[in-house]
Amino acid sequence: MEKQEVAEIDQCKNQCRPGGSEALPAGIVNSTSSFEMKPLWELARRKRHNTVDVKANATTNLFAMAVGIKQKDLVNKMVKKFLDCNFMVMLFHYDGIVDKWKDFEWSNHVIHVAAINQGKWWFAKRFLHPDIVAEYDYVFLWDEDLGVENFHPDRYVSIIKHEGLEISQPALDPKKSEVHHQITARGRRSTVHRRTYKPANGGKGCDKSSTAPPCTGWIEMMAPVFSRPAWHCVWYMIQGDRTKKVGVVDAEYVIHYNRPTLGGIDKTTVTSNKETDHRVDVRRLSYRELDVFRKRWEKAADEDKCWVDPYQ
Repeated sequence: MEKQEVAEIDQCKNQCRPGGSEALPAGIVNSTSSFEMKPLWELARRKRHNTVDVKANATTNLFAMAVGIKQKDLVNKMVKKFLDCNFMVMLFHYDGIVDKWKDFEWSNHVIHVAAINQGKWWFAKRFLHPDIVAEYDYVFLWDEDLGVENFHPDRYVSIIKHEGLEISQPALDPKKSEVHHQITARGRRSTVHRRTYKPANGGKGCDKSSTAPPCTGWIEMMAPVFSRPAWHCVWYMIQGDRTKKVGVVDAEYVIHYNRPTLGGIDKTTVTSNKETDHRVDVRRLSYRELDVFRKRWEKAADEDKCWVDPYQ
């Protein structure tokens, strides 16, 4: 066998290919997709832009949210605002109720996924694989109990692009929201902030030398926004320089109403003493899972001799 043939064989052996595609020619393999809904009987309309084919009104950002029918009013306001800005919208129905959303004119234009009593991170891990959302510049993965009267999606995206934020969240209106961490409260004199200088919920104070959460490089999980590369890491595990690439946008802010979700009981509308609040059980299980995760992390870090902790 000639050297050229051996080299070609070695090159083929070393070629990275998605699992399951070995029997296909490389040029036919498409490793990414999107949530764009396709018409069954006609081609998607396209327009010419700078001599390149571009889909008309191409969607470049994704808004996903875990929802229950009890929060129908807030969800409706959020969905309409993001659809108006040409976002792809995906709703995760943790109560399994889908048909009751058909009252809204936008219902057939968003993607619905239903699974009983699952949280948004369960949905995200299973339905927002990086290869599926690779078409989107930013992924918004929000809770359902947010008020968006003072929030504009397009302006928000413009700000985080300009600031180079890979992971971000809109600030919280401190007068109308339940603010659990000082760093998430809106600052009126800034467009974006990346740290706080005040004590965190009775803990030790935050100053200019603070480099760890929740003083800097940290956001809450009620309204996170991820860039495409950040989500690729987040889906596996968050990495990167958190003091520079993580921040809170003050110019575009929301209200966190802290309504009960995932089946929690709204005390203002309770009609029966038989209603069960499982939030304590959920919290207890989350602590157990966190303990399991810590042990997995310690074992993985110990066994991977090539890994270096960037924050050690």
